[in-house]
Amino acid sequence: MTYLAAPVPPLSADQLLLLFLQLGVLLLLAFGLGRLAQRFGMPAVAGELLTGVLLGPSVLGSAFPAVGGWLFPADAAHVHLIDAVSQFAVVLLVGVAGLHLDLAIVRRRRGVVATVTTGGLLLPMALGIAAGYLVPRVLFPAETHRTTFALFLGVAMAVSAVPVIAKTLTDMRLMHRDVGQLILATATIDDAMAWFLLSVISSLAVHTFVPGQVVVSILWLIGFLAAAALLGRPAVRLAMGWANRAPDAGPANVVAVVAILLSAATAQALALEAIFGALVAGVLIGLPGVADPARLAPLRTVVLTVLAPIFLAGAGLRVDLRALADPVVLLWGVVILALAIVGKFTGAYLGARLGRRPHWEGIAIGAGLNARGVVEIIIAMIGLRLGVLNTATYTIVVLVAVLTSVMAPPLLRRAMARLEQNAEESLRESRHLEWAGAVRGSSTEPR
Repeated sequence: MTYLAAPVPPLSADQLLLLFLQLGVLLLLAFGLGRLAQRFGMPAVAGELLTGVLLGPSVLGSAFPAVGGWLFPADAAHVHLIDAVSQFAVVLLVGVAGLHLDLAIVRRRRGVVATVTTGGLLLPMALGIAAGYLVPRVLFPAETHRTTFALFLGVAMAVSAVPVIAKTLTDMRLMHRDVGQLILATATIDDAMAWFLLSVISSLAVHTFVPGQVVVSILWLIGFLAAAALLGRPAVRLAMGWANRAPDAGPANVVAVVAILLSAATAQALALEAIFGALVAGVLIGLPGVADPARLAPLRTVVLTVLAPIFLAGAGLRVDLRALADPVVLLWGVVILALAIVGKFTGAYLGARLGRRPHWEGIAIGAGLNARGVVEIIIAMIGLRLGVLNTATYTIVVLVAVLTSVMAPPLLRRAMARLEQNAEESLRESRHLEWAGAVRGSSTEPR
């Protein structure tokens, strides 16, 4: 018998050994630093993000280059393996976050969602574009047009990080609060708009921009949402109904994961970003009467305690703070960080106030949306790949992503301490406890 093509060689024993060791070290340190962060009154996500910084070139790679280069080599084969695991983790994390998105409150408060989205997107984007026109030429490649760079920097400063925000709200037990729902919904819209704008700017960067593609992208987005409502919703309801009749929880978890992955794949194929599709699938699964919360509790536990920490720690591996040794880079890094924080926080806060939300709720929304996290890191990586950013600017953007993600939780905690929980939030909390697998009537969700 002859074969049409030679079989693909499997991973070598050394590659498998290193991958297992990397995942084990990342998860162990992320777990330890996450618990340490909780002891200091911060959510676990803060420690999990710092894990990669410590294990990456900034600390381990500088202090012990031989060890860092062996454990996390820079060659594409090993980096892509970690990236693949991280992408699988982030898609499921966002899908699980979608289970808790209450569309009823989003519809009721669509006015404040619109004003917060507008303010939280336009103001930081405007400041980023202005900074892009002012920075010295040394901060972006010579072959890149300043306008393209400025637009790219504006988009990078306007994003929020749905994965990090979802993990932060979960760690702080705020997903059931109205503010948590508004933050997640607004961040989702912000990111959807940012990915759309990024696709346009990327076309400018490679000199293939066609005005008609903007209209096509909008039509794909509308078509995806329409298909999710008209086809995806009954399909998910039917599949989950079948799974719920099984004697064990296995089929329900499989159906949920498959729905999230297929939706993510569809969104990716339409250039809408996979995490957006995952969130839509999670929302469909989490609709009342579709899924049995107790059956999906194992999936939620594995995603939040195993996959999410690996993803967050892996994102931190990209950070290299050694570029800040250049005084010019350091100075503009501080300026861009300040503009990013002020722009996002002020825009979201003013949007909340225009939507007639109270002062402390506006503070909480501004603090929550200020976390850029891995979404901005991904955008920075795209900019580096396209030649829009150089190493110095890439480091600045990643620094903004990490610091805003770490500083958001304490500000959010301080603001939420001044907002009383209402009856509707208490009912929603009971349902979330079911998703977590907690005993009904328990006062706290297990860590």
